[in-house]
Amino acid sequence: MSAHGDHDMGHTVAGWTGTAMATAGTAALGAGLAAGSPWGLGLGGVVVALSAFTTWLLHLAGWGKPSGPRPRPRGRRSWRTRDTTVRYGHPGCVGCRLAGRRQEAAVAPHVPPVTAGSPVTAEVPALQTSG
Repeated sequence: MSAHGDHDMGHTVAGWTGTAMATAGTAALGAGLAAGSPWGLGLGGVVVALSAFTTWLLHLAGWGKPSGPRPRPRGRRSWRTRDTTVRYGHPGCVGCRLAGRRQEAAVAPHVPPVTAGSPVTAEVPALQTSG
């Protein structure tokens, strides 16, 4: 048991990378402000914006976690564990919705592909042609 009890603290590659980039961008913003440099302010602002975009891309690649307090299963809480369910989108996740991923796709029944020589158990409707 960890010091935090049985909680999923959300430590992920996406989270750590985004936090490190945002910290560097904020430091550049502060240095640019203290120096009175518009270039420093611009560079810091770009790095902060890139940190959000990078975190989102890493989340979509499976290196994040579902948003909100929903914990991951105990064996998948390590920050090195990739989330393979993100392909279908996390329920209630704004980042997944922005990418066009819907949770409904995850609950759709799996239909195995029909290969040559395999028995077809369901009827296939006839194609209708116009004309």
